[in-house]
Amino acid sequence: MAKAVRFHQAGGPEVLQVEQVEVGKPGPGEVLLRHHAVGCNFADTYFRSGLYPVQPPCGIGVEAAGEVLALGEGVTSVAVGDRVSYNGGPLGAYATERVMPAAPLFKLPDNVDFETAAASTMRGLSATYWLKKADPRLRAGDTILLHAAAGGVGLLAIQVAKLLGIRVIGTVSSEEKAEAARAVGCDEIIFYRREDVPARVKELTGGEGVQTVFDGVGKDTFESSLKSLRRRGVLVGCGTASGPIPPIDAFQLMLQGSVYFIRPAFMDFYADPAERAELSSWWFDHLSARRIKVRIDKRYALEDCVQAHRDIEAGQAIGSSIFVI
Repeated sequence: MAKAVRFHQAGGPEVLQVEQVEVGKPGPGEVLLRHHAVGCNFADTYFRSGLYPVQPPCGIGVEAAGEVLALGEGVTSVAVGDRVSYNGGPLGAYATERVMPAAPLFKLPDNVDFETAAASTMRGLSATYWLKKADPRLRAGDTILLHAAAGGVGLLAIQVAKLLGIRVIGTVSSEEKAEAARAVGCDEIIFYRREDVPARVKELTGGEGVQTVFDGVGKDTFESSLKSLRRRGVLVGCGTASGPIPPIDAFQLMLQGSVYFIRPAFMDFYADPAERAELSSWWFDHLSARRIKVRIDKRYALEDCVQAHRDIEAGQAIGSSIFVI
């Protein structure tokens, strides 16, 4: 038997509960994993709340790191004993052990520990495809606006951007978060609660605006993100922490300067094997070489899942949060 966090109806953090579950044996194309650390991501709250529709009762979580215990028929991409991490596959990462498809697994470099991997596989690989693929016109020397710059993805996205030669303007809510963002290379800080974000962006870019906005906040920042773009810039809708992105008014996109909008999904950028290999190799090579630092702000036991979701929805963490098994 294994421990797993499950929910039987959509709702607030209180619907989460730890249960004993029968794991079973891996079938064709599957593996049995023992988790050592599990990512706790804001996106997990979307499944729990019903924003992303799933059919309860079900598990929760899409990111973890651990070791392969057994292989199902036809699995050749990994071997028993391999150290791996993943983002994707069926919900159920909040568990001590699980059976899941082998396809989403990434082999970990020897010097990347399980906690670092669980804190950065989803976040780091997301930051990588955002900066390298979501806006094909983004180039070294360009300036971006990054909302939630001190969050788990934000701190990694800053570092990815700097490795690519991109200038970063980050928005934060406090001096503590500003310090964390500056520590990993954020060039300019905007305190969104007391400053006019588009006005400050224009001031910091000589009146032009930024080439790309990466907006993981959603409803509350959508309008200001559009107004922060330069002509023919790109707004990348990365998340909806404040609520769903409002309906897109194509006429407003024209009036703003013929700007573009994209709401990318992780799997659409990692579905092609060649692109998956390119992006994941880039990320894990830099992580292994210590050119990227992963900040883990909070560590929880699975039994603390309710509090973990309350904390993450309150925006209390700087950097990543994980469950330690």
